[in-house]
Amino acid sequence: MTSESCCDPSSGCCSPTPNTEPLTQVIREKYGETARSGLSSSDINVHAVAEAFGYSADELAAIPAEANMGLSCGNPIALANLSPGEVVVDLGSGGGLDVFLAAQKVGPTGRAIGVDMTPDMITLAQRNTLQGPGGKPYTNVDFKLGTIDNLPLADDSVDVIISNCVINLAADKNAVFAEMYRVLKPGGRVAVSDIALKQELPQELADSVAALVGCIAGAIPIDEFESGLKAAGFRDVALIDSQADLTAYAKVDGQAACCAPPSDEAVANSCCTPAATTDQPMHADLGDLFEKYDVNQYAASMKVFALK
Repeated sequence: MTSESCCDPSSGCCSPTPNTEPLTQVIREKYGETARSGLSSSDINVHAVAEAFGYSADELAAIPAEANMGLSCGNPIALANLSPGEVVVDLGSGGGLDVFLAAQKVGPTGRAIGVDMTPDMITLAQRNTLQGPGGKPYTNVDFKLGTIDNLPLADDSVDVIISNCVINLAADKNAVFAEMYRVLKPGGRVAVSDIALKQELPQELADSVAALVGCIAGAIPIDEFESGLKAAGFRDVALIDSQADLTAYAKVDGQAACCAPPSDEAVANSCCTPAATTDQPMHADLGDLFEKYDVNQYAASMKVFALK
């Protein structure tokens, strides 16, 4: 779908620009289904996906099980070097996996904030907040409904920005980078795990909605990711290939995409569970693509660092 947007009103030159809202809604719906699915670290497959992308068994045991749904492509907490008293915000916080780990690092004098555009994810994360250390609620976490290209946060209010496989899902990455810069305090830092492209995707992958929701088709080239951060004002920008195997999802009981394999208890409308329709489920679609294309040739899980 397109909508008319004048590139130069005085000249009358108008060109169609993409209407990204339908795709945004698809992403919101699919991740909403995942939030309602009941997936958690209690499922050995979900646990294995998280470990494949850098989480230790101790880290996963230290947070509510339903905070982990196997949606990661890295471990930004391992990159962020968090200190007591810091304010950290997680872009696209999902069930709260990285928020709860960050809360332990920043301690009672710090704060860990999660922002997510999916109401069901916010509901799940808030429920998980009640399952803090010793069975008591977390007191230094907060979850906010909002988009990462229009953060519900004040200027210069955050010490650290983390994110885990979410920026690739945003339609306007430059708007996200600008918001990241706006909310960070001077001297604040970025420590993000995300997918970026090493080379242009085959057209079938680039056009696949399954690959979009699966964190591949929406990714931008590595140099574009770097230049976008620099254009927003960031300095000391670095992107490092983590060398993680992006097919790890597909290698765990047929799993593929940023969505973990369902447990026996997962609801039937999960994005990773075949629905009672003739449509092929999302994970099966992406699984077929992964068999056809070695996604590691085209994309990589990147460790992203930057300073304001």
